[in-house]
Parts: sequence; structure tokens; C-alpha cells
Amino acid sequence: MTEHSELRSWEVLEGLLAEGDAERVEEFLDGLTPAETALAVSRLDESERVALLNILSAENVAEMLVELPDEQAADLIEDMPAHDAAEIVDLMPADLQADLLGSLGAHEAEAILQAMPAEGASRARGLLRHSEDTAGGLMTVRYLAYRQSATVDKVVSDLRDNVATYSDYEVQYAYVVSPEGHLLGVLPMRDLLLARGEAPIHEVMITRPVRVTVDTPLERLIELFEDHASFIGIPVTDSKDRLVGVVRRTAVLEAAGERADSSFLKISGIVGGVEYRSMPLFLRAFRRLSFLAPNIVLNMIAASVIALYQGTLQAVIALAVFLPIISDMSGCSGNQAVAVSIRELSLGLIRPTEFLRVFAKEAWLGLFNGVVLGIMLGGVAVLWKGNWALGLVVGSALALNTLVAVLLGGSVPLLLKRLRVDPALASGPILTTVTDMCGFFLVLSFASATLSRL
Repeated sequence: MTEHSELRSWEVLEGLLAEGDAERVEEFLDGLTPAETALAVSRLDESERVALLNILSAENVAEMLVELPDEQAADLIEDMPAHDAAEIVDLMPADLQADLLGSLGAHEAEAILQAMPAEGASRARGLLRHSEDTAGGLMTVRYLAYRQSATVDKVVSDLRDNVATYSDYEVQYAYVVSPEGHLLGVLPMRDLLLARGEAPIHEVMITRPVRVTVDTPLERLIELFEDHASFIGIPVTDSKDRLVGVVRRTAVLEAAGERADSSFLKISGIVGGVEYRSMPLFLRAFRRLSFLAPNIVLNMIAASVIALYQGTLQAVIALAVFLPIISDMSGCSGNQAVAVSIRELSLGLIRPTEFLRVFAKEAWLGLFNGVVLGIMLGGVAVLWKGNWALGLVVGSALALNTLVAVLLGGSVPLLLKRLRVDPALASGPILTTVTDMCGFFLVLSFASATLSRL
């Protein structure tokens, strides 16, 4: 049993920081997985995080930041002096530099870039120009490329002479380029090792390789890797077909997962990006309240419909049982339509102007599902109270409100997209308010019209 076997990782780290033993801190962090490192660091308080950054060398801090989520890494260095942060960032791989700097505020990122060496800052700025959900934003600039005139012996010799440098490159392929840097072919390592030493590599390379440009969107990258299951990476070229990077399958899968997580958080009302419980209390509270506070107003508007029909509700108290059912079921139907629209918008399968197409597709679906659900709920009302009028009221209200919900759910994301508002963030509250208002109004107005039969 080891000295720290009964302690949790962050408790061990806290103890080592209190002792001030830099060597043991570095040794302990080296033995953790990336997930364990992220957990341990997240449980440290602010003073302990400062102590951690001060006790580690710049090289070890850079290695640690590589293992942390971008937002958590950015949170660690955003309050550091710019020249100290720049020393750390400059030791990270270029593509990871861009990810980290992109997670910082614009002012903090620019201060770090200005403090970095000119060459590294220029490279990082170049990567930051690309959107994070494109090939340019996801690519790594650590790849192997050789001129077409090189021989097999020359390439193999270069690989052997630079083992230490290339060890982190995830090398499976090398790329063949022209003197101007244009991509000519792909050189699989197996074919390279089995070829004659004096053969020029252009005789061994795969010509006309699959490639993407820096502007290729994430959706297209996902499709390409699904179509080419054996591909580990795809070369990335600029507008002049010059090789500028390689986008890896792992990076694309990670980006797809992050997009799904981001959409889920926005739909759940987490505004302003990813939230961690290690973030400052007031920042987390402000982000959540910016979503919750407007929802109070929206819910009060929906509830006002009930206030207008208090008399009807008091006369037929059974309606109170069905109001939340109709509201919830219609909301579920509308959220299904929202999810489909957001998905199709992200994949480019519909344009924000195609309201009529979405209306037509959702109208028939909403009508069919609404009738089925309305018959089911109306039947329950009749069996419970033995009153056909009550069954007709609640069944008709659910059927019509389901139709309204899917029409709104399908079209609201398109409207928000045209207005340059994130559909994932705003569709839910708008849909919930409108379907609640409409559902309450339909039930209570139908009931008021048939009050003598209820």
C-alpha cells in the first residue's frame, strides 16, 4: 500500500503543495491520467492553484495544461502576468495554443500573443483566424512533408535522425509536396519502408489524395471520416492548394462531442459557454440568472391566461388535472421539432428561409400525432368522469396544441437563425411560453363554450 493510497488525488496534491516539494508535485502529476489531473486541479482553491503554477516549471505547466479542458486551462492562466503566461503557451503545440488562446478573453489573449516570440505568435494568430468548427480550426500543424524529388533513403534517414522531434506527431503518413508547397500525394509509412532505397518518393506515393480546405465545416469532416473508416487524418490545404495542416479523426470526433455538449447546455439554460463549479460564484449565478429571470416573465404571461378563466376553472375543477398534461405533452412535441430543425440547420440540410417547407412537413405530422394523443387523453377523461363533453374539450385542445407546437418548434429555430440568435439557446423558452399559453387558452375557452355540459 502506497503512502497516499487512502487519499483522493486532490487531497494528495493539496498536501504536496503545502509541503512545497516541487519535485514530488511534478512526479505525482506525471502519474495521473488527464481525467484525474482535471479532477484534482478543479478541487483546488484559488490560492492552491496559484501555488501549483508557481511551484511547477513552465515546461511542466504547459504539459499539465495540454491535459486539461480548454476552458479549465484558460481559467488557470488568465490572471497570470502576460509574460509568464506567454512563456508557458509558447511551449505548447501550435494547434493547442490556438485552442487555449481562443478560450481566453480577447484582451487576455492579445496580451499573451504580444509577449510571445514573434514566430510563435505569428503561427498562433494564423490558426486563430480559422473558425473552431472548420478544418483550419481543428487541424494540427505537426505533420511530415517531403519534396517530390526526395528518395526513400533520404526520408527514412530523416525519420531516424529526428526520432525525438517526431515522437509526438502521431505519424502514420507523410505527405509529398511540390517546391511551392502544393499537395501532390500521401506517403504511407508501410509503403515507404518496403520500397527501394534509391526510388524517388513520388513513385511510392498515393496520388490525388482526399483533402479538405481550411474552410471545410465540421459537418463535412464528420461525413468524410464516416465514408473513409480507415482514415486517421486528412490533409488540409489553403486556397492555393498548399498543404498547411492535417485534421485528425480524433480531433473531429472530439469537436462533434463538444458541439453536442454545447447545444445541450444551451437548451438547458447554461448561458455564456461551458460552466464548471470551480468558476467564481457570481459569474455562475449571473450566467444562470440571465436565462432564468426572463423565464419568470414568460411564465407569468402564460399563467395570466388561467387568471382570465378563473370562473371556468372553479366550476370544472377536473380541468386543473388536464392543464399540465396538455402543456407538457405539447411542449414535448414542440421540442422534438426544435431538435430536428437545429440538427438540419447545423448539417446544412435546410436554409433559414425555408419556412414553408418546414411548415408543410410538420403540419401533417402534428395533425396525425395530435389526433392520436387527443383521442388517448380524451378517452382517459371520459373513463374517469364519464363525461363525453369533457373528453372532447381536453382531446381537441391537446390535438390542436400539438399541431401549434410542432409548427412553432420547426420554424422558430429558422427565424432565430435568420436573426443571428443561437437557436439552441432561445427556442426552448419561446416554445414553452407559447405552447403553455395556447394550451391553457384552448382548454379553458372550449370549456367555457360547453360549460353547461361539463
